[in-house]
Amino acid sequence: MNTDIINMIGPALRGLLADNSEILKLVSFSPETGKPAKALTVEIPKDLAVPAVIEILRNALAEYSKAHGAKPTTVIVSGVGTFTVADSPVKTGRVAGTVAVVTGAAQGFGLEISRQFAAAGAHVVLLDMNQAGATAAAQDLCKQFGSGRAIGLASNVTDPASMAAAIHETVKAFGGFDVFVANAGVLKAGSVKTQSAADFDFVTAVNYKGYFVSVQKAAPILATQHLANPEYWSDIIQINSKSGLEGSNKNGAYAGSKFGGIGLTQSFAMELVEDNIKVNSICPGNFFDGPLWSDPKNGLFVQYLATGKVPGAKTVQDVQKFYEAKVPMRRGCMAQDVMKAIFYLMEQNYETGQAVPVTGGQVMLS
Repeated sequence: MNTDIINMIGPALRGLLADNSEILKLVSFSPETGKPAKALTVEIPKDLAVPAVIEILRNALAEYSKAHGAKPTTVIVSGVGTFTVADSPVKTGRVAGTVAVVTGAAQGFGLEISRQFAAAGAHVVLLDMNQAGATAAAQDLCKQFGSGRAIGLASNVTDPASMAAAIHETVKAFGGFDVFVANAGVLKAGSVKTQSAADFDFVTAVNYKGYFVSVQKAAPILATQHLANPEYWSDIIQINSKSGLEGSNKNGAYAGSKFGGIGLTQSFAMELVEDNIKVNSICPGNFFDGPLWSDPKNGLFVQYLATGKVPGAKTVQDVQKFYEAKVPMRRGCMAQDVMKAIFYLMEQNYETGQAVPVTGGQVMLS
C-alpha cells in the first residue's frame, strides 16, 4: 500500500536531508508526479523494510548532491508521488521548526498546549474526536502565527485505524513529527460500589488503551527519522495526572488508568530508547479553569458534588474551595506550568521513563 511507503519515505527524507540532528526538514506529499526542474526521481521496489528504503534514498541523494552540488528540494518516487522538502520558515522560538502532535487538542489542556507550542515556534497537529473543533482551533493558530503552522485532524485514540489515519495525514503534511503529546483523557467519577462497568471500561479505554494505541502508531515514524539520522532524538510525552501518583477517593477508574499509564511510560521508555525516543509522563495537578473541572453540566465540580465526594459541600463553589485548599500554592495547575515541564523533557536528553509532578506541592515524591 502507498500508505506504508509514504510513511517510510516522508520521515526518512526529514532525517536524511536535515542539516543537523536538531531540526529536521519539513516534507509534504502530493500524489501528483509532474517533472519539476532539478527533481530527483527514485524507484523504490514494493515490500521493502524501512532500512532498505532508507539505503536506497541515501544513495540516490548522495548521487544527486554529487551531480548538482546541492541537495534536492523535490523527490519523485515512481508510482507513489512527489515529496517536497523545505526548511521551516520559523527561525525563532524555543522549539522553532519542530513538529508537535497533540491528542485531545480541541479544548482544555490540549488546546492550550497546542497554542503554546505554536507560540514557541512549532508546527502543530491538533488531533481530536471533535474534528470541527480541532480544525477551527488550527485555523485560529494559523491566523495568529502564520499560514501552515497548524492542522486539525479527526482521531479516536481508542481506535487503531483512526490513529493510523491521523498519523498518515500528519506525515503527508509535514513528513513526520518530533514530539507526540498523548493528552487525550476522560474522567467519570464514582464509587467502586456503584460505578457501572460501562463507565469503568470507557475511562480505561481512553486513558490506558488510548495511550498504548497512540504510541503504537506514533513510534514507527519517530524510529524511522532516527534510523535516517542516527544522532536525532525525539519525544513521546503523556499528560498523566497527580492521580497517577496517589489514589483518588471514589475515582478509582481514573486513578487506575493513570497508574497504568505510568507503567506503560516506563515500559515504552525501556523499549524505545534504542530508537532514540524518550518517553515520559507529566502528572499535573487539577486544571480547575478547564472544562474537565468547570463544565457546568459534566465537569468534576458538578460530578463530585453529586457523588458526595466532598463532605458537607452544598454548592459547586464549596467543592472548588475544598480542592483549592488542598494545594500548598493555593491555585490550580495552568497550561504554562505543564508547558515548562514539556520543554524541560524535550531539552533534557538524559531523562526517560519518568513521571514528573506539576502539582503545586499537592503531591510530593518520596
